[in-house]
Amino acid sequence: MTDKKEYCGLFGVFGHPAAVEKVYHGLFLLQHRGQESAGIASTDGKADSGAMKLHVGMGLVRDVFTPESLAALRNPRAIGHVRYSTTGSSRVENAQPMLAQYSRGQVAVAHNGNLTNAKLLRDEFEAYGSIFRTTNDTEIIMHLLARPSNGGLADPFAAVFDPLEGAYSLLVLTPDEMIAACDPYKLRPLSIGQAGNAWFVSSETCAFDLLGIKYVRDVQPGEIVHITAAGLRSSIYCHPDRIKPSHCIFEHIYFSRPDSRVFGDSVHAVRRKLGRQLAREHPVDADVVFAVPDTGNSASIGYAYESGIPFDIGFIRSHYVGRTFIQPHQSDRTSSVQIKLAIMREVVAGKRVIVVEDSVVRGTTTRGKMRALREAGAKEIHLRVSAPPVRNPCFYGIDFPTTDELIATGRTPREIAEFLEIDSIGYLSVPGILSCVSRPPSHYCAACFTGRYPVPIGQNVGKYAMERHQLSMF
Repeated sequence: MTDKKEYCGLFGVFGHPAAVEKVYHGLFLLQHRGQESAGIASTDGKADSGAMKLHVGMGLVRDVFTPESLAALRNPRAIGHVRYSTTGSSRVENAQPMLAQYSRGQVAVAHNGNLTNAKLLRDEFEAYGSIFRTTNDTEIIMHLLARPSNGGLADPFAAVFDPLEGAYSLLVLTPDEMIAACDPYKLRPLSIGQAGNAWFVSSETCAFDLLGIKYVRDVQPGEIVHITAAGLRSSIYCHPDRIKPSHCIFEHIYFSRPDSRVFGDSVHAVRRKLGRQLAREHPVDADVVFAVPDTGNSASIGYAYESGIPFDIGFIRSHYVGRTFIQPHQSDRTSSVQIKLAIMREVVAGKRVIVVEDSVVRGTTTRGKMRALREAGAKEIHLRVSAPPVRNPCFYGIDFPTTDELIATGRTPREIAEFLEIDSIGYLSVPGILSCVSRPPSHYCAACFTGRYPVPIGQNVGKYAMERHQLSMF
């Protein structure tokens, strides 16, 4: 899929002499989650030894950091972030981690997700005279933490996270500890690992595997984990009634790397099941099956297995062009797709082809790919999509366009096929996709397909949290 942006990536290390280097490599392995900016914050763990260190910049991890900048950051405790913009424009001020000094010391915060009550909270703070230096919803967390009313609490971070609504997997670093937390719905993945006496936190387990880190467990919905020199201390920071697992199904469809385990399942195994189910729901006579790489690869293998139609390579992907949906402008995405994918003409010419794609959002870049296949001599083109039609916007961190821009809005499959200039299209059903994961269907968010949002959306989002907490600024 090339029509949208995605989430961000978090990686943290506590208690390793090469923590900064580990974070750098972890971010490199999570680069697929955000290509707009990158940053690392670190500390030596001594509150009186000087300022925490921070380096952020626009661009890829390899471009933001140099050997000199990494050496300047060197400390045994560090957190990092790769970003694309959901809330907040594309500028360096919005890069993360965000570092602030307040009455109780220094703190750095890295956030994956989107706060649906961000405007409500920001308006409240600004009404009391607070000044924001960014347009990033993560800065609201800083302001909540600095409230004097949190000063005497045993765990001020629990009081900070409870009023938040929406999607948030968080990493927080202070001189004393590293904190990991997830929203009560666990919309975003976050996992804990260990190597020797050092602790690690990552958005995806693929970073653990490639760095020789043992996966320990996931951070649970509504859980806050304090990592200190004494080890791990965990608690649930919200009322138990608020804990309602609603894992984002798009992690399995597209976002996560296939070698990750997300929400308890192998991403590759789930995608292969999606392809098998897609072949059952939308069979068609054809000569060859191939994927739109890379996220369609696993599903296309499953489709070929189930259908018995030979699998081959129809597109060749340039690995020097990044994930195009992360680029901020449609013109950038379109031009990148043109140079990103080359066609294997001998596989396509004169053939009835089945093309497996993970999803179709606007459809503009997909149409370009289908035209290129036709120009290469494809006799018939049957597009099979390992996800249902996207008909609703996402408010939890995926930058889907407005409803009017979504290709599936107001169009039948036949009309979509005509727009894409192909012979047929088949989407996986919602029950079909939920049959391919191991947890109950109620434990997943599929709002972009169904319009049923697990977190309230609208002008009053977060209102009950405000009423419960009666946010007093002073």
